[in-house]
Amino acid sequence: MRGRCFRCYASVALMVCAGMFGCRLVASEAADTVVSLQEVSVTAIKETSSMALRPEASTVVGAGMIQRLNIVTMKEVSELAPNFYIPDYGSRMTSSIYVRGLGARIDQPVIGLNVDNVPFLNKDNYDFDLCDIERIEVLRGPQSTLYGRNTMGGLVNIYTLSPFRYQGLRGFAGYGSANTVRVAAGYYFLLGSRAGMGVTADLSRTDGYFPNLYNGRKADKERLGSLRWKSVWRITDRLMAENTASVQLTRQGGYPYERVGSEGVCYNDTCFYKRTGVSDGLTVKWFGDKVELSSITSFQYLSDNMTLDQDFTADDYFTLTQRRHEWAVTQDFVAKGAVGSRYKWIGGLFGFYKRTSMDAPVTFKSYGIRQLIEQHRNNANPLYPIEWNEPSFVLGSHFTMPVRGVALYHRSSFETGPWEFSAGIRLDVEQSGLSYRSDCSTGYSIYDKTGSVPVLYDRRPIDIHDSGDLEKTFVELLPKVSVVYRLPMILPSSVYVSVAKGYKAGGFNTQMFSDVLQQRLMGLMGLAMTYNIGDVVGYKPEYSWNYEAGAHISCNGGRVAADMAVFYIDCRNQQMTTFPDGMTTGRIMTNAGRTRSAGAELQMSWKPARRWSFNASYGFTDARFVSYSDGRNDYAGKRIPYAPRNTMFVGAAYRQPLVCGFADGLDFNINLRGVGSIYWDDANAVREPFYTQLGASVRLCHERYSIDFWGENILDTHFSTFYFVSIGNAFLQKGKPRRFGVTLRLNFQTA
Repeated sequence: MRGRCFRCYASVALMVCAGMFGCRLVASEAADTVVSLQEVSVTAIKETSSMALRPEASTVVGAGMIQRLNIVTMKEVSELAPNFYIPDYGSRMTSSIYVRGLGARIDQPVIGLNVDNVPFLNKDNYDFDLCDIERIEVLRGPQSTLYGRNTMGGLVNIYTLSPFRYQGLRGFAGYGSANTVRVAAGYYFLLGSRAGMGVTADLSRTDGYFPNLYNGRKADKERLGSLRWKSVWRITDRLMAENTASVQLTRQGGYPYERVGSEGVCYNDTCFYKRTGVSDGLTVKWFGDKVELSSITSFQYLSDNMTLDQDFTADDYFTLTQRRHEWAVTQDFVAKGAVGSRYKWIGGLFGFYKRTSMDAPVTFKSYGIRQLIEQHRNNANPLYPIEWNEPSFVLGSHFTMPVRGVALYHRSSFETGPWEFSAGIRLDVEQSGLSYRSDCSTGYSIYDKTGSVPVLYDRRPIDIHDSGDLEKTFVELLPKVSVVYRLPMILPSSVYVSVAKGYKAGGFNTQMFSDVLQQRLMGLMGLAMTYNIGDVVGYKPEYSWNYEAGAHISCNGGRVAADMAVFYIDCRNQQMTTFPDGMTTGRIMTNAGRTRSAGAELQMSWKPARRWSFNASYGFTDARFVSYSDGRNDYAGKRIPYAPRNTMFVGAAYRQPLVCGFADGLDFNINLRGVGSIYWDDANAVREPFYTQLGASVRLCHERYSIDFWGENILDTHFSTFYFVSIGNAFLQKGKPRRFGVTLRLNFQTA
C-alpha cells in the first residue's frame, strides 16, 4: 500500500512539473546521464591499468555527478569517497585533509593533488575553483612509491576538459543564498586537425553567512576569479604536448570563529585572506611501439596575505599578518612499457625546488600588553611593577625557506594467468632549510612600590635581534608490494592485497616564532623562558606502514559496481598540530610517538534501469594513539583528534524524459552526507557527534541548456567544523546553514 501511494505521489509531482512547462511525459527510456562513481576512465600517466584492476582503493567522480552536485573544487568531494574528509572552515588557505585517520591542519599535507598530471606542492594552494572539471580520481592509501612526499594518505587527480573532446561554448550562471553569484564561460576550438585550445574564465562572490557582531559585517564574505588557457598539440602521430596556464585571485574575509557560549562571531580587528596564484604545466608525451616517454614540467607562484585578529575577541590583544611569496618548479621524467604481454614496468626521475619568503609580524596591543605581559610580570614581582612605554609594539619575524628534492622510482608488474604481482621502490632525497630573523624594539618602566607612594625606579629598553639558519636532510626508501587476482567475470573485477610504506616530509614550525620571541622578551624581564628554538621549531618526518585488502566488483552488465577495502595503518612520529598551554596563541607541529588506524570502506553504484541511478559510500576508521605523551598527560588509547570516525554518502537520481520544444527531460536528485564523530582534542574531552546534511535538486534538461533548482543542508543541521582553544578561550566555527539556489548551464557544442 505504501509503495502504491509513493508511486502515485511521484507521478502526480512529475505531471505537475511537466505541466508547468507545457511538456509531455514519455514512456520510452532516454539515455542515462548519470555517471557512476566507478566510471571507467583513461588512466593517468603513471598508471598502466584501469581503476578496476589497481591494487588500491579508489573513487572516480564523473562529469554527471560533478554537475549534479555543483562540484568546482576538491573540497566538495568530501564524503563522496569513503574516509575522505575536508572540513570547510577558516579560509581557503586552510585545506585540511583527513584520510583514514591521517591528516594535519598546518604545513605538510597527507594527500597529494595533481591537476592534469601536474603536482601542486603547497596545500595552502589546494582550495581553488575549476569550472571545467571532467573527472576527479581519489586514490586512498600510500602513493609514495610513484608520487613521493606527502602522499602517504593518497592522491587526488583532477582532469579538465580537453578541446579534442569538446568544441564549442559552455556557460554557467548561478545564484544562491547569501547573495551568492557565480558566472563562468569556456570556449574550446581546434586549430586544424592537430591542435586545439580552450579558454575558461570564472567569477564568483558571496556575502557570507556569519555576521561579525562587533561591526555588523559578514565575516566570511568572498570574491574569487580565475582564468585558464589550455592548449593541446598533436605534433606527430607519436608526439603530443599539452600546456595549461592559469591565474587565480582569492579575496576573503574568512575565519568566522566564535567564542563558545557567546552569541556569535565578535572580534574588533580585521580578518582577511588574499591570494594570487599563477601556474603553468607542460606535459610532453612520446608514444613508441613498446615504450611511452613523458615529461611533466611545472612552474607555480603563490602570493598571499593572511591577516588575523589572532585573539578573535573584541579586546585589543594582538593581530598577526603573514605575507608570503613562493616560487616552485617541478620536473618529472616518466617512462613505461611492456615486455610481451606479461611484464609491465614504469620508472622515472623527479626533482623539485621551492623557495618561500615570508614576513609574519605580530602586533601586541594595549589589552594584550596588560593581560599577557604586565600582569604576568607584576604577579611575580608586585613590589616593583612595570608599565609599558607605548600602547603597542611589534614582534617581527622574517623567514626564507628553500626546499629541494630529487627522487628515483620504479615499479614492475608480472602477470601469470589471473594473477598479477607488483613491486616498486622509490629513493627520495629532500633538503629543507630555514633562515630566520626576529626583531623587537620597545621598552617598559619599572616602579618602586616599597614606599607609601610609587616612584619611577628605572626605564628598560628592549632591543632584540635574533637570527639563524637551520637545515634538515631526509633520505627515504619507499617500497610497495601488491598482489591482484582477476576474477573470472565478464567485466574487469579483481581482489587484491598490498603493503606500502608512506612518508610525509618533516619541516619547521614558523608559526611558533612569535611565541618564542615573546618568551625571549619575558626572559629579559627576569621571567623564565618557556620555549627553546631547538625544541619547538623542527619536527620529524611521519612514517606509516599500510596493510590493505580489497576488491573491485562489476557485474550485471555494469549496472552494479562495488568497491570494498579493509586496512590497518601503523604510523610512527605522526605529525600533530597542537595549541600550547597557557595564554599563548601559536600553533605547533609535534610528533606523536606512535599511532594506529584500522577501518573498512564500501562504495557501491546501482543502475536498476536507465532512468534510475543509486550511489552509496561508507567509511569507518578507528584511529588511536598507541604511545603519545606531551610531558604532562599520557594519551595512549585516545582517539586521534580532527579525523572523523565515520563518513557516509547516499545519492539517488531519476530522469523523466519529456517531449517538448525546449526540454528533453527532468532530473530529480537527492543525497545525504554524514560525518562524525570528531574529537577536538587529544584528551577526547570535546567532540562533534555524527551529523548529516540533506541535499536535493531538480533539473530541466535540454540539449543546449539546463536549469537546476537545488538545496544544500535542507534540514538546516547545526554542527561545528572546527574547535580550538587559544589564550584560555574555547572557539568554534559553525557549519553553513540551509542554502538554496538556481544554476543555468549553456552548451553550444559545435562538434
